[in-house]
Amino acid sequence: MSVLPRDQVETRARDIRCLFLDIDGVLTDGHLYIGPHGEETKTNFVRDGYGIKMALRQGLELAVISGRPSEAMRKRLEWLGIRHIALDTEDKEPAYLRMRDAMGLSDAQCAHIGDDVPDVPLLRRVGLAMTVADAHDSARDVAHWISRLDGGRGAVREAIDLILAAQDRLPR
Repeated sequence: MSVLPRDQVETRARDIRCLFLDIDGVLTDGHLYIGPHGEETKTNFVRDGYGIKMALRQGLELAVISGRPSEAMRKRLEWLGIRHIALDTEDKEPAYLRMRDAMGLSDAQCAHIGDDVPDVPLLRRVGLAMTVADAHDSARDVAHWISRLDGGRGAVREAIDLILAAQDRLPR
C-alpha cells in the first residue's frame, strides 16, 4: 500500500461506516505527563472532540482501540458518545474483528487512523488506511492517506471531515 491519489481516497471514503481510532499519537499528541504519585494525564484537542460528536450525529460510527489503559480517556470517549472502546489491548486485530463483526461491517466499510507499529495490521486490513502527519514510518508506509496535521492537533477532525465530505454529509 501507499498513499493514494485524492480521488481514490474519496472513493474509498464513500463506503466507510466506522472509523477506528488509536489514542496515543492520534487522539493525543503522544506525550504522557506523569504526576508525583505516578498518575498519567494526556491532552485532547477540542476540535477532534467536536469532530467525533459531529460524525456520530451524521451516522458515522467511531471505535477506539488502544494498547494502553486509561480510565480518564475512557470517560472522555464515553462522554463524546463512542460506544465501542477497547483499552489496554496491545494486539489490536482481535478487538477490531470483534467490533467490526458486532456492527455487521466488512473491512471495506472500515477505516483506521493509527500512527505506529501496533496499528499496521489494521491499516493493512481496512478499506481506508489513514495516519497522522507525524506518524512513524511503519504506519506511513502502509497508509492510503496521511493527514496534514499531527496527532493530537486536529488530525482526527481532518480525517472525519474527509470521510463525511466524500459522503456528502459534512455539515456547513
